[in-house]
Amino acid sequence: MLATLKNILLVSVLFSGGLTFAQDVHWSQFFDNPVFLNPASAGNFKGTSRFHLQYRDQWRSVTKAFQTFSFSYDTRLRDKPQFGLGFLVLNDVSGDGKFKTLEMQAAPSYTKILNRDSSDVLSFGAQIALNHRNFTFPNFYFDEQYNGVNFDPNLPVTEELVTEKRTNLSLGFGAKYRHRFDRKKSLETGLSAFNINQPNQGFYGDKVKRDLRLCFFFNFDLKLKDKLGLLPSVLFQKQGSYTEIIVGSRVKYTLKSEEKSYKAVYGGVFFRTSDAFYLNLGLDYNTWYFGLSYDVNISTLTPASGNRGGFELVTRYVINRFKPKQIQHRICPEFI
Repeated sequence: MLATLKNILLVSVLFSGGLTFAQDVHWSQFFDNPVFLNPASAGNFKGTSRFHLQYRDQWRSVTKAFQTFSFSYDTRLRDKPQFGLGFLVLNDVSGDGKFKTLEMQAAPSYTKILNRDSSDVLSFGAQIALNHRNFTFPNFYFDEQYNGVNFDPNLPVTEELVTEKRTNLSLGFGAKYRHRFDRKKSLETGLSAFNINQPNQGFYGDKVKRDLRLCFFFNFDLKLKDKLGLLPSVLFQKQGSYTEIIVGSRVKYTLKSEEKSYKAVYGGVFFRTSDAFYLNLGLDYNTWYFGLSYDVNISTLTPASGNRGGFELVTRYVINRFKPKQIQHRICPEFI
């Protein structure tokens, strides 16, 4: 009985693939993928250059794993540090049909300090993305391959596609605001819109628009004691009929805080409405950061998933290069 139910749910997931394919990818550790979250984040960090890797493996217990990988690099311009520039490459492979998405993004940004003490900072960014999607059509099975008694994969399929590949250009925009209340409290919030031009991603000849994705987030940084901090976060995303709300918090404990030696550990719990809750662990080691999260599925797919969602890994590295101050020395007169 359980096996039958699992097969029914699996078929439901596969047949709802058209809806799944229409959505952009999502991350559990959204707070650690700033360029993807909001293009205004490009170049907005303490340092010269920032590298970011993120990998997600999901639904391995239900079907072939949905695997997502992203790499990003962002920096500030040396001569004009108020301007930033970010680049991101994303690769996603989903399900039995190996539905692949390869996306390359460029994100220029501009940051304006609103007051003398830098307690209020406003940033703007744009996103220009090239998106390529394709899948392996022979990997799919259809109801017409049922001969009335059982399933026969050798029966012909009359489904006709115009193409198995689709490439388009996508445009996005974002704004971000950061406010520091005092030395112990700060707030970062942002609003971004992606797929503004709603490019065509249909494979059957009919125009299927890639829905506009709206993203809104809050990140707080609250210092409770000398070594203890609280980092609550909220994410809201809306794309077509799909809505994602994530609420949770991390706790940060600083092990060592010196000029050339910094170590801190993180632990947190987050809840994605009607889908999953997940645990998050992290480690700061000087200018490196390592993060791990695991989703526990609590949706209607639970009988098939067995509460298993997926895990996600994050690595970040920041380069700090301080430009030495040039001191001009005067030549002493000969009579001294």
